[in-house]
Amino acid sequence: MRIGILGLGRIGAFHAETLSGLDTVESLVVADPFAGAAESAAERFGARVADSPEALLAAGVDGLVVAAATDAHPALIRAGVEAGVPVFCEKPVARTAAEGVAVHRAVRDSGVPVQIGYNRRFDAGFAVARAAVRAGELGILHTVRCTTLDPAPPPAAYVAASGGIFRDCSVHDFDIIRWVTGREVAEVYAVGGNRGADHIRAAGDADTTGAVLTLDDGTIAVVSNSRHNGRGYDVRMELHGFADSLAVGLDDKLALRSAEPGVTFPAGTPHDFFMDRFADAYRAELIAFTEVVAGTRPSPCTIEDALEAGWIAEACTLSLREHRPVTPAEVRRA
Repeated sequence: MRIGILGLGRIGAFHAETLSGLDTVESLVVADPFAGAAESAAERFGARVADSPEALLAAGVDGLVVAAATDAHPALIRAGVEAGVPVFCEKPVARTAAEGVAVHRAVRDSGVPVQIGYNRRFDAGFAVARAAVRAGELGILHTVRCTTLDPAPPPAAYVAASGGIFRDCSVHDFDIIRWVTGREVAEVYAVGGNRGADHIRAAGDADTTGAVLTLDDGTIAVVSNSRHNGRGYDVRMELHGFADSLAVGLDDKLALRSAEPGVTFPAGTPHDFFMDRFADAYRAELIAFTEVVAGTRPSPCTIEDALEAGWIAEACTLSLREHRPVTPAEVRRA
């Protein structure tokens, strides 16, 4: 099959490298507003360069990967669907959940599948955790803890266009909590602060946040996020039940050190960023997309899934601003 890629920045180039190594992908067509980025990808992966999204879609691609800036996602998803081409789009669907709803309305009856890029659904550890919960191995869940800590803050331009830490970073935790537990979020309470980068404060955002989510069965989920974790990139999930407890991300590359005398775990070099931590998950995610393109499986992460995580992010953003509990229903738009 022939896959088109719109956006050849860091993640787009990473996807191009992954796709070029898949046996089912015969060729790539790439486009980027910066011609040099597209030409570089063409040289590295033997791709054909298109000078616009329209030209790329006209090149006869079987599937479309959208890795452009967030503000471009709605128009590019619609363009792919209108051309009858299955679309993979990096999260989020749009900068705000309300804009995402408009995209959903525009494409939901098209019959063209859209997959949104929540890569943690394809990580082996999270998949094991989901299976354990669904099989009842942990008994009744009472507590879930999720952590996403970046080693350093993103640049000012990225922060200004990100929509805020809950929509940009925490939303991965919100999605994986729903996916692993199979439960919805009934209420949130969020706090946050700034202890570091001035450009994050200037953008009206927080660099460190905490959120307590009450799930619809009474389970308590605690989500911790920060842009400053000097030891490395730290993504974990703990699930505690009446019968057993389970952790994701508890390996030798964990960005944490023990204060206990004689304890040498973790002994490895910490993960340094998301493409290191989730390299295998990204590959599995794109393999899944080729199966969506081939028509052998439905989208494993739909626009509806992404919107649900987005409403939780919206609720946390409002909770932080107004210092009160908020329900996703309060911010939801039909």
